[in-house]
Amino acid sequence: MPQGVPTSVPADGLTTRQRRRRPLVVVHTGPNKGKSTAAFGMALRQWTAGASVAVFQFVKSAKWRVGEETALKALGELHASTGQGGPVEWHKMGEGWSWSRKPGSEDDHADAAREGWAEIRRRLESGAHDFYVLDEFTYPLKWGWIDIGEVVSVLRDRPGFQHVVVTGRDAPPELVEVADLVTEMTKIKHPMDAGQKGQKGIEW
Repeated sequence: MPQGVPTSVPADGLTTRQRRRRPLVVVHTGPNKGKSTAAFGMALRQWTAGASVAVFQFVKSAKWRVGEETALKALGELHASTGQGGPVEWHKMGEGWSWSRKPGSEDDHADAAREGWAEIRRRLESGAHDFYVLDEFTYPLKWGWIDIGEVVSVLRDRPGFQHVVVTGRDAPPELVEVADLVTEMTKIKHPMDAGQKGQKGIEW
C-alpha cells in the first residue's frame, strides 16, 4: 500500500473524504516489545491534531511511571495553559497487577479491571474522547475478567468519531475480528535474550 493508497476501493457508496474520516479500532499484539510504544506515538499525533486523548493503563504497576505518561501529561498541561494541542487524561486501572502483584486476591484484581472497563464503556457510549489507548487491555480479556462479547459490542456500536487502540499479547480472536487495523509485533531478537535487563528510555 505505497503512499497510503488502498489496493482496492469498496463499492460502499461513500466518497473518498467520507471513507477517510472513519473511526478505527486498532490492535497492537504479539510477543515483542513496541506495542504500547506505537500506541503512545499515535496518541502524540492525535494531540497535535487537537484531539482529546485518554490513556487507560491496565497492567503495569500503579507506581511505575513510564516516560510516555510524563510526556503526555506535560502536553495536557500545555493544552490547558495555552490551548495548543488537545486535552490529555492518563488513568491507571486498579492498583496495578500482573507484572508486580499487589496485596489482594485474584477476585480483587478482576473487580478492579471490571471497574476500569465500566468507566471506559461509559466514556465510549457518551463520546467523551476522540482517542483512547487501552494499554495492556488484552490481559483481563484473556484471563476472563472482562466479557469479550460486551467489549466487542461496545467498540462496534460506539457513537461519533472515536478511535480506540488496544495493546497487549494474545489478543482474542473476537477483538481481532472487530478491529480495523491489527499489527503483530513478532520477535526476531531482544536484548533480554542475551541477559540484558530493561533500561530507562528504552523500556520505560
